[in-house]
Amino acid sequence: MIIDLHSHSTVSDGTLTPSELLAHASKQEVDVLALTDHDSIDGLDEARKAANKLGIRLINGVEISTSWMGQTIHMVGLGIDPTHPPLTDGLKKICEYREWRAEEIGRRLAKKRIEGGYEGAKSFAKGGLIARTHYARFLVDAGYCKDIREVFKKYLVRGKPGYVPGKWAELEEAVSWVLGAGGIPIIAHPARYRITAGRLRKLLGDFKQAGGIGLEVVSGSHNTDETQTMARTAKKAGLLASQGSDYHGPENQWIELGRLRPMPDECKTVWESEFWPEGKL
Repeated sequence: MIIDLHSHSTVSDGTLTPSELLAHASKQEVDVLALTDHDSIDGLDEARKAANKLGIRLINGVEISTSWMGQTIHMVGLGIDPTHPPLTDGLKKICEYREWRAEEIGRRLAKKRIEGGYEGAKSFAKGGLIARTHYARFLVDAGYCKDIREVFKKYLVRGKPGYVPGKWAELEEAVSWVLGAGGIPIIAHPARYRITAGRLRKLLGDFKQAGGIGLEVVSGSHNTDETQTMARTAKKAGLLASQGSDYHGPENQWIELGRLRPMPDECKTVWESEFWPEGKL
């Protein structure tokens, strides 16, 4: 059984529509897929219709941008009720901030004589929320950089011309939204944060105290050593293990939907637990 619990569509910063994403999941022989767009659940209805036709089990998901001790931490919520008012209201506020931030990035880039940034990023967003990734695609297309990695390094990280600090939901608050919606809160791609082991322990301790349940042990951005490290970390912290490719589209050839490293044997997974929606797999 192929289980992929982290993916994105054009509703956030992916390049496939929810229907196209499910069609690709079928091609990749994915059995269980979670659509986890950034701070939005708007793609779930379309995705479910496609999943039902294709015989794929779709898990309602979202990836929420949160703040913890001055750092941005992404949290995946799985098995959520997408009509739960505190969740929908909280996501609406984040999306309103995202729109302001997108406009502000455009204004800051314009001061560096990069004109039309907001409009260019919006064209890549295809009607969804405008993320830094869309600015990166615009700047590559316009010839300012050779690839997305260079864009972030030159323009979109702290200290660079287009950087705007994130003002997200507090981690504890976001955990409460997901739990209230009947979902499973999971820290996404933990190795990407590049924090010390002590700070990671503090993060996971605070997360668990708030009601957090899982850690994304297997991720498209984790190498073999990082996967093993996060397996040990999850076990020591008493957190369940999750997995997901963090697939955004075919442009990134290194991350493919459903193509995941094996889950380490010592892990207890979210889909084997009592928290899993509609019973264990």
